[in-house]
Amino acid sequence: MFKKLIFIKLILFIFITFTNQKTIAQEHPKNTISLEKLLDKISNEFKILFTYNSNLLNNIKIKEEGFTKLSLKESISLLEKLTPFLFDDLGNNYYVIYPKESTYKKNYFLNDNAILRNTNDSIYKKNRFIARGVVLSSDNAPLIGATLQEDKSLAGTTTKKDGSFEFEINDSSNITFSFIGHKSKTVKLIPNIFNVIVLLSGQELEEVQIVGSRNRNRIASDTPVAIDFIDVEKSSTKSSQIEINQFLQYAIPSFNATKQSGADGADHIDPATIRGLGPDQTLVLINGKRRHQASLINLYGTRGRGNSGTDLNAIPISAIKRIELLKDGASAQYGSDAIAGVLNIILKDNDNELNINSTLGFHNANSKSVLPNKVDGFTYKLGLNYGTKINKGGFINFSTEALSTDNTIRPGTLAREKYGQAAVKNVSLFLNSEVPIYKNTKLYLNGGFNYKNTEAYAFTRKPNSERNVLEIYPSGFNPLITSNILDNSLSVGMITIFKEWNVDVNNTFGRNNFHYFIKNTVNATLEKNSPIEFDAGGHQLIQNTTSIDFSKYFKTNSSGFNIALGLEYRLDKYKIFAGEEASYAAYDINENVITPQTPLSDYKLYNGIIRPGGSQGFPGYSLENEVDRNRSNFSVYADTEIDFSKNLMLAAALRYEYYSDFGNRLNYKIASRFKINKTVNLRGSFSTGFRAPSLAQKYYNLTFTNFIGDLPTESLLVANNSSIARIFNIDKLKEETAKNFSLGFTSKIGNNFRASLDTYIVYIEDRIILSGNFDASNIDFGIDNVQFFANGVNTKTTGVDLLLHWQNKIGMGTFSVDFSGNINHMSISEIKNKMLDKETFFGKREQQFLLASAPNSKFNVGLNYDFKRFKTSLNFTRFSEIKLIDWQLSQDLSNFNNSEQERLEAATDIYQPKITTDLHVSYQVNTKINAQLGVNNLFNIYPTEQNSFTDSGGLWDATQMGTNGSFYYSKLNIKL
Repeated sequence: MFKKLIFIKLILFIFITFTNQKTIAQEHPKNTISLEKLLDKISNEFKILFTYNSNLLNNIKIKEEGFTKLSLKESISLLEKLTPFLFDDLGNNYYVIYPKESTYKKNYFLNDNAILRNTNDSIYKKNRFIARGVVLSSDNAPLIGATLQEDKSLAGTTTKKDGSFEFEINDSSNITFSFIGHKSKTVKLIPNIFNVIVLLSGQELEEVQIVGSRNRNRIASDTPVAIDFIDVEKSSTKSSQIEINQFLQYAIPSFNATKQSGADGADHIDPATIRGLGPDQTLVLINGKRRHQASLINLYGTRGRGNSGTDLNAIPISAIKRIELLKDGASAQYGSDAIAGVLNIILKDNDNELNINSTLGFHNANSKSVLPNKVDGFTYKLGLNYGTKINKGGFINFSTEALSTDNTIRPGTLAREKYGQAAVKNVSLFLNSEVPIYKNTKLYLNGGFNYKNTEAYAFTRKPNSERNVLEIYPSGFNPLITSNILDNSLSVGMITIFKEWNVDVNNTFGRNNFHYFIKNTVNATLEKNSPIEFDAGGHQLIQNTTSIDFSKYFKTNSSGFNIALGLEYRLDKYKIFAGEEASYAAYDINENVITPQTPLSDYKLYNGIIRPGGSQGFPGYSLENEVDRNRSNFSVYADTEIDFSKNLMLAAALRYEYYSDFGNRLNYKIASRFKINKTVNLRGSFSTGFRAPSLAQKYYNLTFTNFIGDLPTESLLVANNSSIARIFNIDKLKEETAKNFSLGFTSKIGNNFRASLDTYIVYIEDRIILSGNFDASNIDFGIDNVQFFANGVNTKTTGVDLLLHWQNKIGMGTFSVDFSGNINHMSISEIKNKMLDKETFFGKREQQFLLASAPNSKFNVGLNYDFKRFKTSLNFTRFSEIKLIDWQLSQDLSNFNNSEQERLEAATDIYQPKITTDLHVSYQVNTKINAQLGVNNLFNIYPTEQNSFTDSGGLWDATQMGTNGSFYYSKLNIKL
């Protein structure tokens, strides 16, 4: 406790010291200097550019003293008062200087000797004129082949070799300037003036508030760690974009999210992983604020077993402006759950624009044919986004989205006739708003509501089985697991400036409620009197986070440094609520609920076998399963970024966290970026991290039917705090700890080529796993097996992320190539089974589930060609081999010549490397309408077919590209 107090006092001392520090301006002589020198200083200080005739400012002197503490706006205003010139703001930090008496009556144009010159070349024809100018990148490099398009006629042209243009337009038209890799700009060109258009490059747009840095001066290309940026709107012509997980699966190689099947709750909320680490080891932010996780914990037959992830698909794509993925450990910056990295979702902030997008699509239902002669999985999606201004400088942006996806049915097995993807009905409403309320102060608000109704088929119940009632289902039945999932969030905050410190005060609330309803089922102990639908109960997670953050950039003579400090308090509340009695209870021959006192003679039997209770497919949560637990977390952090020079920066972070249920952690991070030359940056980092055990991992418990091959058994997943866990020598859960190393480089050569390569090593100790099934027949609970959550393994993950982008003009269009890849290898360095049987605790099957969380490699190649109104994209994705071990491993050894090696080889399912092809074509009908057609998985590629012993119950597990086959779609985008 003494160390904690010392640490907190140290943080407060640093904050008070810097808060009360006065920034003393450097004293300057009171004599005059040339106006050109003064403009140079203003340009360097505020990062702006002045354009003027080289002879215009000759012999003009001005006193520098009055400009030492002025803002840019105040400096420009004072210059216009003290000089005979006007300073015209062209946008993008570009100012043109000309004499006041001209006021656009004289014309200034570029030549070889001066920035501006006089000319009389204006040509007017009725309401049309010849517009002239130049298109520059923000580094003043001319953009060759930039596109100009008139909004009324859609006529267009491109810039010349020196970036200049001449274009006859209507005087009321707006002209859109665009160049690959740069932000498009729509402006009204001015007659008789040489128009200077500056386009920001894509990397410069991913600027200021980027994930991984609290330095508002930092841009993406200067970060010391790997960050992927995805402009969602620009990427819309390269993807069907139905849900975020599906979108990111093909946009970022290290991101993996395959639709699950036969995995209970995971069929309804897709688990996603980064670099093969757990779904709960990636922190998700919205606009930089922590997003709550789902209440679901992944259990049976799925990736991310024993983990709770965030339901990314609850966030409508229509609401997203861009996505930032920090691929580096960040616990010292953002807290628990950031071992694998941080996914930051930036919401749209546009105003005075209505965007309507719709998607219609379907899957090829024939797994053996490239061309669809049968279809299923019909998909309908409608999204709306509208923004409007509020007061001066404020906005409110609304997004709503409705999605309907039908089931897909693929070849099954005797264990599961209805194998395929779950059906989903999804409705979302999101908003994002900022409102200035005072000078340098604004309020912001964002959040939304999502309702999801899902349907997934469970394993088949055979006719002559103790689990079936022949009077109701003479031919057996396929239970249907459905769910109602409510997910809502609200983040409210205020940003202001206090004594030159940026201050952000925020409160974020989030809730995920998952409610099961089992249909087309029975409670076999009720026999012919059984209902066929049950309310099975569910679970809920509520999270509330309150934070205050301070940051300030200090300039020095050489460069500068940034200081950020903050406090955070979080409250988590987890709940399991029971379903109706018949969904979980077993009834005796007298129709009474079976208890430990019920004599065996009163149990209901079928062919001498005891009938199991509860709803078939998914047994409901009982009163004994109910949980209502909470915990609190307090954290304090400090981080800094020091720019020693333009070439060298160093970042460091320190974060202390205290959890009310398990204790405290102190984590740190150091990172650096060194600019080798103008085109190449070297970067690297080292950090410690941790992840607190989730409340679900600590308190989740359920009795359920576990299928081993096609043999059902009754299993009990025991809560970690249960006395049964202590009987089996399972310790109380503690935090996972990690060490992250990364080293890489980035390169940008001109506007046509970018490259980055980052290597990483992640060591994780005490990873929480879901154990295998221990024999519980000697425990008087009426169950066959028990499972536990435990700090079971240590792992090491190494890998490489690679990104290449090249573009060039070809003919009248632009051709670009995007290549990205991830090579990833995970190994288990220790299994902490103590005195328990190692194979049962975390055997070869469970180990392989963990190791196969991601392919060993995934590569994406995108070929893109833009020609006038057409955009085409051809994408190839290669998934490496994946190995899993199926349920044959549990069969009697005598079936395999009494050879464990033969049994292991028979049980090993090898999914060979596969390549999928996606084709997308879009056409700009006019300035408001864009139409798109496309096919994902054009050649209907599936994973390697297996036998009937898979965990999913089908011929494939949910690996690689999934098991839905080709998806044909059409999209319509309308901007009003």
